[in-house]
Amino acid sequence: MALAQAHEARDRLMAAHGLPEEMFEIVVLSTKGDRITDRSLAEIGGKGLFTEELEQQLASGDLDIAVHSAKDMPTQLPEGLCLSAYLPREDVRDAVIGRTAPKLIDLPQGATVGSSSLRRQALIRRIRPDINVITFRGLVDTRLRKLQEGKVDATLLALAGLKRLGKVEVITDILAVETFPPAPAQGAICIESRIGDARIDALLASVNDAPTFDAVSCERAFLAALDGSCRTPIAGYAFCEGDQVRFSGLIITPDGRNQHAVTADGHRRDAAALGTRAGQEIRARAGSTFFDDWS
Repeated sequence: MALAQAHEARDRLMAAHGLPEEMFEIVVLSTKGDRITDRSLAEIGGKGLFTEELEQQLASGDLDIAVHSAKDMPTQLPEGLCLSAYLPREDVRDAVIGRTAPKLIDLPQGATVGSSSLRRQALIRRIRPDINVITFRGLVDTRLRKLQEGKVDATLLALAGLKRLGKVEVITDILAVETFPPAPAQGAICIESRIGDARIDALLASVNDAPTFDAVSCERAFLAALDGSCRTPIAGYAFCEGDQVRFSGLIITPDGRNQHAVTADGHRRDAAALGTRAGQEIRARAGSTFFDDWS
């Protein structure tokens, strides 16, 4: 997935600036999040495990840019680094890959579903409290193989990732945003760079998709206001209509039983502030005890 995203970023930069492929070098780095797949991200340190190695080389000058799945990015970045551009966003929805039934609602009583996302786990339990949800990590091909081996009845993956990998044929159902809201920044590819690097800023400006930048900035601000990480089931989705941004967010307990939702809209220039206010509002409404049992 990381390689597919890096290739997309390179191809867009080549097209925008009329540059040949040999002007770009793609450096493939293995991260702790990629290497440790037998435990949940919450157990081994959180989202930063997917970014730490890249950011170290970016800060040192060994890399000019780093390409990431935006939903894997912590809300606090290392000093001197920023998210300077977003590529046009893919579909934000979640996809079901079912083995014993195509839809979550049709799975057998007590079926087992694998997912590494606490948000997906909580939303699955909200829909089907009888389902046994287990942690399910690894590369897409690894998860699909485990599914075919019968270790789970179904699994959920981001539709955007399956599209980028050319694997849409495995999908048995696509979940509506209204009933199964996505993670903040899902479907977006971001580019991280050094603050104040004018040469790189000029290079990236031509590939930055402004609606995606504004929408994801709103979602990440919502996440930051809730101190959200992979340890907390949080959903958030913003989209732009003209000069307006519209946002909906959700916090839900891991068991799927209790939740609070919020909606907000405003001018795109205030997207981040809107997300912050939405996060503060939903936190105040839920009360401090709502978060007590979150791992």
